[in-house]
Amino acid sequence: MFRHPGSTRIHWGACDSFGSSDSSLSCGFLDVPLDYHNPFAGTARLAVIKASATGPRRGSLFVNYGGPGESGVQDMIQYEDDLLALSGGVYDVISWDPRGVGNLTTPGEIYCFDSAEEHDAFFKGTIELTGIDETGNFTDPSQISALLAQAPTMQKKYTAVGQKCLHAASGKFLRYVGTAAAVRDIVSIADVVDGPNAPINFIGYSYGTLIGSWFINMFPERVGRVILDGVLDPVVFATHDWSVDWDDQLVSADTVYKGMITGCALAGPSGCPAASEGDGPLDIDAKFQALIQAAHDAAQVNSSIPLTAGQLHSLLRIQMYFPEGWNDFMNETYPELVATVKGESPPSGSKSLGKRILGATARSGLFKRVQSDAPSYTPHAIVCGDTIDDFDITMADVFHRLVAGTQNVSHMFGAAWPIIHPCPLWPARAVERYTGPFTKKLANKVLIASNTYDPITSLRNAQALAGLLGNDAALLRLNGFGHQTLSAPSACVDQVMLEYLVNGTLPANNTVCEVNSDFELFQGVNTADILAHLPGSDI
Repeated sequence: MFRHPGSTRIHWGACDSFGSSDSSLSCGFLDVPLDYHNPFAGTARLAVIKASATGPRRGSLFVNYGGPGESGVQDMIQYEDDLLALSGGVYDVISWDPRGVGNLTTPGEIYCFDSAEEHDAFFKGTIELTGIDETGNFTDPSQISALLAQAPTMQKKYTAVGQKCLHAASGKFLRYVGTAAAVRDIVSIADVVDGPNAPINFIGYSYGTLIGSWFINMFPERVGRVILDGVLDPVVFATHDWSVDWDDQLVSADTVYKGMITGCALAGPSGCPAASEGDGPLDIDAKFQALIQAAHDAAQVNSSIPLTAGQLHSLLRIQMYFPEGWNDFMNETYPELVATVKGESPPSGSKSLGKRILGATARSGLFKRVQSDAPSYTPHAIVCGDTIDDFDITMADVFHRLVAGTQNVSHMFGAAWPIIHPCPLWPARAVERYTGPFTKKLANKVLIASNTYDPITSLRNAQALAGLLGNDAALLRLNGFGHQTLSAPSACVDQVMLEYLVNGTLPANNTVCEVNSDFELFQGVNTADILAHLPGSDI
C-alpha cells in the first residue's frame, strides 16, 4: 500500500484557527494520499483536533459522530468533556474533519450551487423544496399519480445537478471522498500518533458505524476497543441500492412516533397542548393526520402556502431523532404549526417557522448543517459515491418504491426525501469501496449498541452486525427511543461503555439498559411510562 512521504507527524498547536480558544484542545494538520492506491493523484490534508488524556495515557481514541459530513472538529469542541468522561480520561480523544467537510480539510466542502437562491430557483416548484405531498399511508391514487408525474422532471433535474457538481470547483475531488478513504485516513493519523502497529480505538455513531464496520474488516489486525452506536447495516449498504431500499432503515420510525404521541397523551392538556382531556394516543394521532390533510388541501388551492404536507412530515421525522426535544416541540412548535396551516400565523412567523424546519432537518442523521449560504453536497458525494453501480434505476423506480415503503413500512415517514434517492444519477463513484467480507476475525472484541426504537438505524441493523461478528462482538441495547444511545441519558449505558473502554470488559451479549428514570420527555412522564402505554399497530 502506497504511503505518502509527508505522512510523518502532526504539528500540534492552538486551535484558534479551528474556531476554539480552549487551551485544553490541540489542533494540527496531516498530509495523506488523495488516493492510497495511486501515488500520482496528489495529496489531501486533514484538519485534526485532540483533547489530551486527563489521566495516565493509554493511547488514542478516535471519534466520528456520523452525518455523513459531520465536522469532527466542531463536535470535539462541543463534546470534549463528555468524550473524556465516557473514556475515563485515559485516552487522547481525537477527531478530524473528513474529506469534503468544512474549509480546513482539503478537499473541503462540496458545493454545486453558488448560493441558496440559485439552488432554490433551480428546484422551484419541485418536491426537492416542498416535500412529497401525501396523506394517510399514501394510498390515494391521485397523490400517487401526482408524484409519478414528477419523475421525468426530477430525473432531468438530478442528472443536471450531477453534472453541475462534476464541473464545479470541487468536482475533481468527488472520487476521493468516501468511507474507504475515511478509514485509511484514520489509520494514517493513528500511525503518526500511536505508531504503525498500535491498536486503533474508535467510537462511531450513525454513519460513523459504517466507517467503523469497514475499518474493523479492512484492518482487523488493528482493532482495539471499538464502539459502534446506531448501526447502519454494512452488508445492505454494500449489496443494495439505498435509493430504492431506504425503507429498510425505517422499520422502527412509526413506533418512535407512537412514543411521542403516547407521551403527549399521558401528559394531558397541562403538559401537551395537543392533548384534550381524556385523549389517548390515537386521538393525538388523529390531530396530526388532520393537520397534514389540511396542509395538503390548502396546497390544492394555493401552491405558495407557507407549510406543505411534505414539510410537516419532514419536520415530524426530525423530532423522532431527539426525544429530549419532544416536550418543547409539542408545547411550542405544534401550536405554531396549527396556526400556520390555518392561516392564522403572520408572514414573519411563517418565515421563522420555515427556518426552523430547515434547521431541524439539518440536525438529522443524513442531512448536512453548513455555515455557507450555498447547500452542501458533501453527503451526496459520500453516500452516492459509495453506493453500488445500479445506473438502470430511474426516478420512477425510486418513486414506486417510496410509495410502497410508505404503505408497508412507515406510514408517517416513508415519503420523507433523504439524500440517497438521486444516487443512481450521481456522476462519480469513489476510487475505493469496500464490499466485504464483514466477518473478519478481529484482534479485539467490539461493542455494538442500539436503542430499542431508533427511527433511522434500527435495532435489527445492530443485531445483524453483531451476528456477523459472532464471538468478536457484544450487543448492548438501550430500552428507549431516538437515534443512538446518545438520545437519552442512561447511567447503565455510560457504565458499560466506561468499563469497556477503560478495562476492556464487555457486557454479556444482548445486555439491556434502561433510560434514567428522572429523564422526563413530558412533565411527569418518563420513558418507562411511555413504553408501558405504547399502542399496538393501529397507527
